[in-house]
Amino acid sequence: MNFIKALNSAWHENNSLLCVGLDPDPARFPAHLQNRPDAIFEFCRAIVDATADLVCSFKPQIAYFAARRAEEQLEALIDHIHVRHPKTPVILDAKRGDIGSTAEQYAIEAFERFRADAVTINPYLGRDSVDPYLAYCDKGIILLCRTSNPGGSDLQFLDVGGEKLYERVARLVSKEWNTNGQCALVVGATFPGEIARVRTLTGDMPLLVPGIGAQGGDIEATVRAGCTASGGLIINSSRAILYAGKGEDYANAARSVAVATRDAINLHR
Repeated sequence: MNFIKALNSAWHENNSLLCVGLDPDPARFPAHLQNRPDAIFEFCRAIVDATADLVCSFKPQIAYFAARRAEEQLEALIDHIHVRHPKTPVILDAKRGDIGSTAEQYAIEAFERFRADAVTINPYLGRDSVDPYLAYCDKGIILLCRTSNPGGSDLQFLDVGGEKLYERVARLVSKEWNTNGQCALVVGATFPGEIARVRTLTGDMPLLVPGIGAQGGDIEATVRAGCTASGGLIINSSRAILYAGKGEDYANAARSVAVATRDAINLHR
């Protein structure tokens, strides 16, 4: 799957900029799933099937699976999405960042083992640490730029030759690193001013925007700062959708919140 083409198609066909983040925490699962060996897969599968027509992508966070030795359930989940919802791209949220030889292994993990359509990575080690991912010409490479956490400013706002570090990252990725046209950037909804600045620097490059919902990012400000004619934004919501319900109807509750979130985003497009 060509990630950017699939993303553009999903933006149009589902009329949605919403991405559902899959961060499964078994402690918050409904009672009927507690202690089941396949609980993580079953929980996420139900959320996926209930919301697939409402989203532009799904974003499983690898740490929530790996911490519970559930990597095989992650593989099964991504395979399920590809089989049942083949037009919906999957972003593996891994935030990898290492030297070239190790990055090659991380790229194999993301794109060959898990068969993700895109992966999040950290650009701090520079271009040679990104090249192994770029070798997969159709896969999405989503680089951290201006993250949604308060501590992101510790480094991302440092002055580097007259521009802030996050601006340097945005410029480098859009002008020099985006050799396959498959790159995107992470910019948090908690900083709409920086979303607008990154949009100015990168043109129509897709932006993965975490931080609405539980983190308090403003939907209207996010959309106005970063939306493009084709879409331009992958606006992620995780906990607010995943844990909208506590009983056996949790997937229906998740769908209701996803509908409301998608519609709130579209209201400002």
